[in-house]
Amino acid sequence: MVNLSTKLGDIALKNPVLTASGTFGFGEEYSDFIDLNRLGGFIVKGTTLEPREGNPYPRMAETPSGMLNAVGLQNKGVDHFISNIYPRIAGLDTEVMINVSGKSIEDYVAVAEKLSALDSIHAIELNISCPNVKQGGMAFGTTTDGAASVVSAVRKAWPRHLMVKLSPNVTSIVDIAKAVEGAGADSLSLINTLLGMAVDIERRRPVLSTVTGGLSGPAVKPVAVRMVWQVAKAVGVPVVGLGGIVTAADAIEFIMAGATAIQVGTANFIDPTTTVRIIDDMTQWCERHGVNDIAEIRGCI
Repeated sequence: MVNLSTKLGDIALKNPVLTASGTFGFGEEYSDFIDLNRLGGFIVKGTTLEPREGNPYPRMAETPSGMLNAVGLQNKGVDHFISNIYPRIAGLDTEVMINVSGKSIEDYVAVAEKLSALDSIHAIELNISCPNVKQGGMAFGTTTDGAASVVSAVRKAWPRHLMVKLSPNVTSIVDIAKAVEGAGADSLSLINTLLGMAVDIERRRPVLSTVTGGLSGPAVKPVAVRMVWQVAKAVGVPVVGLGGIVTAADAIEFIMAGATAIQVGTANFIDPTTTVRIIDDMTQWCERHGVNDIAEIRGCI
């Protein structure tokens, strides 16, 4: 038997396969296709203090080997999640993690404080790619000071595992990672989407209503693997890799680069069974290669 279990800091995962926020809804949407309890865990869509309508349409576009999205964190707010969603998913036999977003440090802290009352939520993932409205719209995660300030504030409000999702749209992701680790992060997830755009040449205008959006999918995987490899060597906390993972081979690349766990994102839109297929195929790969424990190949390159 192959042991796929892993430890994400103080959290025990039955396998290293998680889902990426924004691609898996609240988990329930996928329950007709897979057994959610087979997953190491899943991360629900970005949750904010107040309800958000998101950006105007069109806000998604296909690109070669990927997609652009500018959904804009559409959600009904943290109070709605606590009252209506949490009771339905709290009893699952898998780790349910909440992606937390905000437009100010105070927003992040308020959401974290509210979620801290939920006993079945053992981890949150902090999305620091959000624009800081008090700093002219610059994303929190694009500077070491900005990233550290929001993580430090949330660390005081959130008593359990704190994962921080890093933006690749920076000069040195290693510097950001170190700053976030120093501010109290228990783990790091990377990469978030790359900034991109597409043009409709018939209408002579951008495809997305917001002009630019986040690029995800197989096209970003080489960049993501490189960044995971760099960060995993530079920090002492676990790293969760994501970006273009479609197959078990993709997931194993990230683990060999140093990832403790991985997240499946855009592939969920193409095939809602991708996650469990990766778990099965990863087991088979280990069996073929004489790997008894997934930890044997972690960071081996």
